[in-house]
Amino acid sequence: MSHRAGFVSIIGKPNAGKSTLMNALVGEKMSIITPKAQTTRHRILGIVNTDDYQIVFSDTPGVIKPAYQLQESMMHQVDGSIVDADLILLVTDINEKYDEGDVMIKLQKSDAPIAVLINKIDQSDEETVKQKIEYWQEKLNPKAIFAISALHQHNVKAIMDFILENLPEHPAYYEKDFLTDRNDRFFASEMIREQVFKQYKKEIPYSTEVIITKFEEGDKLYRISAEIIVERDSQKNILIGKNGEMLKIVGTYARRSMEEFFQKKIFLEMFVKVITDWRSKKNYLKQFGYED
Repeated sequence: MSHRAGFVSIIGKPNAGKSTLMNALVGEKMSIITPKAQTTRHRILGIVNTDDYQIVFSDTPGVIKPAYQLQESMMHQVDGSIVDADLILLVTDINEKYDEGDVMIKLQKSDAPIAVLINKIDQSDEETVKQKIEYWQEKLNPKAIFAISALHQHNVKAIMDFILENLPEHPAYYEKDFLTDRNDRFFASEMIREQVFKQYKKEIPYSTEVIITKFEEGDKLYRISAEIIVERDSQKNILIGKNGEMLKIVGTYARRSMEEFFQKKIFLEMFVKVITDWRSKKNYLKQFGYED
């Protein structure tokens, strides 16, 4: 039997459960997950390999109407993922009130087969699920519809079977020992950013970027330094907290995540830096990896 390989893009609105699904499909934690919307900012590849196939999953930022330059860049990454896709998984929240117009416009840019995944069915009832299936059948007439719970991995195997059935015959795009296109510095920065999203409210997480300034790999210990970028002095004060207590909490949880991920002891130091309105400035977005 010939080898199969292809790009599978995971698309949807913020907080639909795309990153949870990606991690479930790949079997590794590739994307950070928090209860807040718009956690994912980058297109992240997670690669599943066997002798017979290679699936290149793309987790993408949630589809929104961009309000500033960073969000414009995030939506460009979604567009790129749709154009590249051999197969698209549209993830929709069972509790979403049918307002998926922005997503539908983006899907028009692709002829790839689409599967609709109605997520979070563990938070709903059978009648609502049935109504949603009928709605999507009529609205999009996709190749398949799955009612799933990414969190509880319900129907994840069925999605994998569907992907394998529809994966084109093609040689592998990446070396077979590749798991992702991202390096360790990226994952370290994302684990810090994940804790910023979990520990702070309101605008703080969305105004924050994390840059790894030092990443030294020892046999038993990794030494990592990071700058947490914010837009205003008032945000810096909130981020650090009284006597540095809040920043210590972020550091403690981020270090634990890193030790589990890298399977090494971690020495982590963090500094907070103000760059006014960095989210609206192309030169900083390029420096931070958002612009090509």
